[in-house]
Amino acid sequence: MPHIIVRILICLGCIFSGLSSQAYVFDTTVRPAMAVPSAYMPLLKGKRVAIVVNQTSEYRGTHLLDQLLQEQVSVKRIFVPEHGFRGSADAGAHIASGTDSATGLPVISLYGKNKKPSGGQLAGIDVLVYDLQDVGVRFYTYISTLQYCMEACADAGISMVLLDRPNPNGFYVAGPVLDSAYASFVGMQPIPVVYGMTPGEYATMLAGERMMHTSHQLSLTVIPCINYTHSKKYRLPVAPSPNLRTMEAVYAYPSLCLFEGTPVSVGRGTDKPFCQYGAPELRSISKHYFIPVPGYGATKPPHRHDTCYGEVVAPSPEEALTAINKTLRIQWLIKAYKTYPTKSRFFTSFFTKLAGTPELERQIRAGMSEKEIQNSWKPALDRFKAMRSRYLLYPDF
Repeated sequence: MPHIIVRILICLGCIFSGLSSQAYVFDTTVRPAMAVPSAYMPLLKGKRVAIVVNQTSEYRGTHLLDQLLQEQVSVKRIFVPEHGFRGSADAGAHIASGTDSATGLPVISLYGKNKKPSGGQLAGIDVLVYDLQDVGVRFYTYISTLQYCMEACADAGISMVLLDRPNPNGFYVAGPVLDSAYASFVGMQPIPVVYGMTPGEYATMLAGERMMHTSHQLSLTVIPCINYTHSKKYRLPVAPSPNLRTMEAVYAYPSLCLFEGTPVSVGRGTDKPFCQYGAPELRSISKHYFIPVPGYGATKPPHRHDTCYGEVVAPSPEEALTAINKTLRIQWLIKAYKTYPTKSRFFTSFFTKLAGTPELERQIRAGMSEKEIQNSWKPALDRFKAMRSRYLLYPDF
C-alpha cells in the first residue's frame, strides 16, 4: 500500500469570518491559495517546476504562470486538462500538445494521447504545481486529472503542491454514489455526483483512503484557501469551461448534465448552456424553445439548427439555487422521459457513466418519483459523508 506524506500549510490571514445573513450574497472575502505567494514560493524556488493549469489559474487578472516567472521560478512545462490551456475547446474534444506562444514553454495535453503524465513528460521535474478551478461535480473531469497527476508524481518521486480553490457547489452533498464497476474518466471514485469538497480536501481524501493506484510514496502539500467555508457562496471570477459561463449554469450543471446521456439538449450552442433543456420531441412540455447553432465551445451542438422545446430551469443564480435546493434534481429528467415518444432510445450508455450506476435509469423507467429516488441514495450518502468529514480543511455547511 502506498505511503503518503500530506502537509497542510496554514497561511497567515486564513481566518474565517462570520457567515452572511443574506443567502445569495457572494462572499468577496474568499481568496484562492494562489493569492498568498509567500505560502508556496519557498517550496518552488531553486526547483524545476511543472504546472497543471488553464484559464482559471489566476488571481485578480494575473495568471499563475506569469506570477511564477515574475518570481524567477524555473517553470519547465505546462500541463493542461480538458478544454485546453485557454479553456475554449469543446467538452470531450481531443486537446493537442504544443507550445505557449507567450513564453515558448511546452504545453502538454492531459486530454489527448494520454490523460496521466508519463514518466518521460515528468523527467527532470522536481515539483508539480496543481491549480485548477473545479466545480465540485463528480463527472467534471478535473478531479480525474488530479488523481492521475498524484499517481504520476508518486511513481516518479516528484513532490506535488496543490493550490486550493473554493468549491462553488461545496455547500451540499447529493446524488447517487458511483458503483466502482462503472468507473471511468467521468467518475473514477465511489463518491456522489455532488461531493462537497475542494480540490485540496479531495486530494487529501484520495491519499488518506488509499484510493490511488500506486505503490509509491507521494509528498503532497496543500496550500489552503483564505476565508472559505462550505456555507459560503463563491462567485467564480473566470468561467471554468466554455459552457459554464454563469453562476446559474454552475449551480444547475450537476442536475442538468445527466441529460447529456440522453437525446435531450442542455442548451449547448445557445446563450444559456446548462440553464435549460429541450428537444424537438418535447413540444408538449412548454412553449419555451431554443435553436442550437455552432459557436464558441460548441462547434457541433446536439440538435443544431433544430427547434428544441423544454424549460429554462436556471434564469438567475438566485432562482437556480432555489430550484436545486441543495439536492440533485431529477424532476426535469423524469418529465422529459415521460414525454419523450421513443422511450427505448432515451437513455444511452453514457448516461450510466454519468450517473455512476445503472440503478438511476432503472428507477426512472420503473416510474419512481424524484423523492423516492432521492431517498434511495441516503444510506450510501451517509457513509460518504462520514468519510468526507475526516478530510475537511474548512468549516462545514
